[in-house]
Amino acid sequence: MPKKYIEKILKARVYDVARETPLEIAPSLSERLQNRVLIKREDLQPVFSFKLRGAYNKMASLTDAELNAGVIAASAGNHAQGVALSAQQMKVKATIVMPKTTPDIKVKAVRKYGAKVVLVGDAYDDAYQHAMKLVEEKGMTLVHPYDDPEVIAGQGTIAMEILRQHPDKIDAIFIPVGGGGLIAGMAAYLKYLDPEIRVVGVEPEDAPTLHHALEKGRRVILDQVGIFADGVAVKQIGKEAFRLARKLVDEVILVSSDEICAAIKDIFDDTRSIAEPAGALAVAGLKKHCATSGVKDQTLIAIDSGANINFDRLRHVAERAELGERKEALLAVTIPERPGSFKQFCTLLGKRQITEFNYRYADSDNAHIFVGVQLAGSEDPQELIERLRSRDYPVEDLSDNETAKLHLRYMVGGHSPNMEIENGDELLYRFEFPERPGALLKFLTTLGRRWSITLFHYRNHGAAYGRVLCGVQVADDDHPEFHTFLDELGYHYWDESTNPGYELFLK
Repeated sequence: MPKKYIEKILKARVYDVARETPLEIAPSLSERLQNRVLIKREDLQPVFSFKLRGAYNKMASLTDAELNAGVIAASAGNHAQGVALSAQQMKVKATIVMPKTTPDIKVKAVRKYGAKVVLVGDAYDDAYQHAMKLVEEKGMTLVHPYDDPEVIAGQGTIAMEILRQHPDKIDAIFIPVGGGGLIAGMAAYLKYLDPEIRVVGVEPEDAPTLHHALEKGRRVILDQVGIFADGVAVKQIGKEAFRLARKLVDEVILVSSDEICAAIKDIFDDTRSIAEPAGALAVAGLKKHCATSGVKDQTLIAIDSGANINFDRLRHVAERAELGERKEALLAVTIPERPGSFKQFCTLLGKRQITEFNYRYADSDNAHIFVGVQLAGSEDPQELIERLRSRDYPVEDLSDNETAKLHLRYMVGGHSPNMEIENGDELLYRFEFPERPGALLKFLTTLGRRWSITLFHYRNHGAAYGRVLCGVQVADDDHPEFHTFLDELGYHYWDESTNPGYELFLK
């Protein structure tokens, strides 16, 4: 592998501001997975993220002229704080361009270090384009968050620490992937010193930048990326990062948002610390690797890359963690509308704990129940479903139904069997839009200007994006115009008109 990166990593000046973070055993995870699980605690850096390493190393390599021109970075949070603290340490002027959707906690953290904050656009790409414009206009020096050799080398110092802290055999290291700077730097060092260590990247299912690039053999631009793990919400892997990763990374594992939530809980249980979603990615991938491969008695290391999470988001994390661990099943069950049917149904569930129970009268013959059931140990929810069906209960498994998890569980009881939609059909859509003051009003005003809204559910999840479930009355001959309107609206949307949960509880 390129020798220049080994030299860069060994000479990296990250310790002027960064700490050598501990490599800690995760006792509960180790026992449950029957492997020795270690967590590299990058959440303990001064800015609660590994990003400080690359930012400072890049700035330490700049000339006096480049520093005097002032540095600029585009970031939604962690890189921004790394650049801001580095600039404060080096007594350099720093400008950070951040999306308007950036949570206040991150904006305040950047300003605390004395950096100038410019809020532009709704996403990282908007901020980056504006930063590049300022580079051209004012001659400032860009500090890229991941696609720069000095940044990559700075992140690679984590691998150097791990091999020093754990000189015994390591079977695999799991690394979160966004733009790719972290995994590129770590892989370069690991594979040079110990090629037998398996380097595994972990990405969210809805932001598979490296996964798709490795499949295609070239960098790809994703149409859209999920924003739950906002620290890795990047549409394209970095050019230099991919050049290294395609030669050095052994595998990429994709995990769901629920699996990330479960990993946040696992980290809390073992360390009493709270990782941000991107910070828990590696643990989620490590767990999935153990489940699918069946490995035992190995030494596995996961990078806890950061802890910059809004307190409000913990509600969502706690709700979804049980689903991510497959310890809860969400079911829609139809039972007879007669005295004693509830008791009979609960008796059939046995001693399983019911986590949620919502009921809506359907008609004189049937009742629809939305029920959450806690699963014991490694119990397969399909066994419970088959047991219910064998007793002639119609069952829909909603455990992986995003609409059910985000909206439906809070809305059961919202339909009326006597409601009639006149002059057309009710269409059901799920939307995501940037979360900032006035955004919800703008959404409602824009959508309701032409069509009648028949159902609406919005819930603040403490994230950068609002999530809405909306029913709209659209006449048959208006469908093409309505779909054109949705495309022009500019929000991500999903058609949920045939969702089984909607059919049972809301339609």
